[in-house]
Amino acid sequence: MNVILVSDRLAKTRSIMLNGWQILFLMLLLSGLMLGAAFALQYALVRFAPEGLNDGIRTLLSRVQSDEQQKQQSYLRSSLDAMASRVGQMQAQVQRLDALGARLSKLTGMKPEEFQFDQPPAQGGPLVAWPAQEMSVASLDQQLNVLARVVNDRSDKLLAMETMLLQNRLSSKLLPSAPPISEGWYSSNFGWRIDPFTGTSAMHEGIDYMVDAGTAIHASAGGVVAYADYHSQYGNMVEIDHGNDIVTRYAHASRLLVKVGQVVRRGDKIAEVGNTGRSTGNHLHFEVRYKGGAQNPVRFLQKAAS
Repeated sequence: MNVILVSDRLAKTRSIMLNGWQILFLMLLLSGLMLGAAFALQYALVRFAPEGLNDGIRTLLSRVQSDEQQKQQSYLRSSLDAMASRVGQMQAQVQRLDALGARLSKLTGMKPEEFQFDQPPAQGGPLVAWPAQEMSVASLDQQLNVLARVVNDRSDKLLAMETMLLQNRLSSKLLPSAPPISEGWYSSNFGWRIDPFTGTSAMHEGIDYMVDAGTAIHASAGGVVAYADYHSQYGNMVEIDHGNDIVTRYAHASRLLVKVGQVVRRGDKIAEVGNTGRSTGNHLHFEVRYKGGAQNPVRFLQKAAS
């Protein structure tokens, strides 16, 4: 590149030869000078000579600063509103977890004072000073997200646990585990014995309760009455279907208090003790059958006691 200098003071023109590197250096130098001058001017106007600014520049600068502050405040408000909404949702979830925890404590038989879900947990310990760390909006929002996921996970697991406990409780209520007679214990065991009528060895497929006539007979578990009538061997008998192929029989009653198809709960009075059918005296013959086969009722009663 040729630069020709022309001046009245010079007798003749002069020319300067510039190569590519020199031109690039001059452009960079010029750009640096312009940027430096602009920054220096802005710094001087804002920091050192605000009183020397005219009203128009002051208004422009204040407007720019006001717009920037409004943007920051709007961002903070939106962030705080979002976090406040998340906190409200988590508070509602915590209240549901408290109620769920109270229900689980009742299902498991825990004492209410052992787990007080409506009160914050007791805390304490020595004070250990650590350098304070500032919490940014982004980091706080991240921690809230993590905490929300943890609360949702715990809620799902506790609900699944409650469902399992309810199923176990319902299943246990359908097992014949409550004694049908509350005033005494059985007098004749399950198994082989001498038959009172023939005097030969015979299988006794239940247990006998020797009590007074008219003593209340209670359902050993909840179920549906499958038979309530007179039987040539059992006399006045009630048979209850508890589901899962489990059936109980209550024989030799003097009076029946239920009908076929009736739904009974554990402990409901279904009949009264008597001396009907193949019987030598007032007593209750109680059987438990599983898939048609006789089972020892004592096993079910002991399982309930344990």
